[in-house]
Amino acid sequence: MNRRTVPLPPTPVREAGQSLPVEVRVENLYKSFGSHRVLNGINLVVYSGEMIAIVGGSGNGKTTLLRQIIGLEHPDQGHVFLADHETEGSPLVELAKLNADGMERIQRHWAVVFQGNALLSGRTVEANIALPLREVQDLDESTIRSKVREATREVALDPDKDLGLTIDQLSGGMAKRVAIARALAQDPILLLYDEPTTGLDPGVSEQIQQVIRSVHLQKSPSGFTRTSLLITHDKEMLYRLRPRIVMLDAGEIVFDGTYEAFQETDSPRIRPYFDLMPKLHQSVDASAD
Repeated sequence: MNRRTVPLPPTPVREAGQSLPVEVRVENLYKSFGSHRVLNGINLVVYSGEMIAIVGGSGNGKTTLLRQIIGLEHPDQGHVFLADHETEGSPLVELAKLNADGMERIQRHWAVVFQGNALLSGRTVEANIALPLREVQDLDESTIRSKVREATREVALDPDKDLGLTIDQLSGGMAKRVAIARALAQDPILLLYDEPTTGLDPGVSEQIQQVIRSVHLQKSPSGFTRTSLLITHDKEMLYRLRPRIVMLDAGEIVFDGTYEAFQETDSPRIRPYFDLMPKLHQSVDASAD
């Protein structure tokens, strides 16, 4: 690692004994595809306001765990609970027990920034950011314009200059900012990032890391504290953001702790991965999970 890179101020983490609301709870989670077991008894609690990085070699269950958390797949065994922010006190509800209306209510409060950005080529920045607001939230045009401009400013883009650009005119870093802005426009409380710095040069990656941290520390427009969950192989990002790190290996959690402890471990299941992270980050293929 290039130690000339300067870490950002530490991301706030839960102190021992500190009671915080729970945003996500995963209990005894198992998932297989055919004869291949991908998740093997996962237990994980994500507290409100935390930033957590899920790491591990390709094929060890990172993306599968993400898909379980947002309800795109259901577990073979175990439970996934998310906070219901439309009910007073934000109680935990089990995703597998929700009907379509209940799932839609929960989905309003999370957003995903995909590895490939999932932006529509040939459409403007404004159209891409506004799309979920029109198709999912069914907002009036005045509210949509306001939300789009606010989200654009949050990711350090200029709404007067950049909203009219087409996606094909954007650099890789700008496209990633637009993808984050589209997520932010939905006013999410839980933000999930799938390899947010893959394919970006180091300088642009550093800018995106700063955007991720800035967005994380801002309360949502509705007044909720944001929680961030990142899937990554980017060691530089871990060094700079200092999130809580959860490592999967063979579908099991083999590490859950600070960056400092992760960096210093000599565990034979963790150390080889830590040393290989820069190479894996360059050649990541999220579909392998």
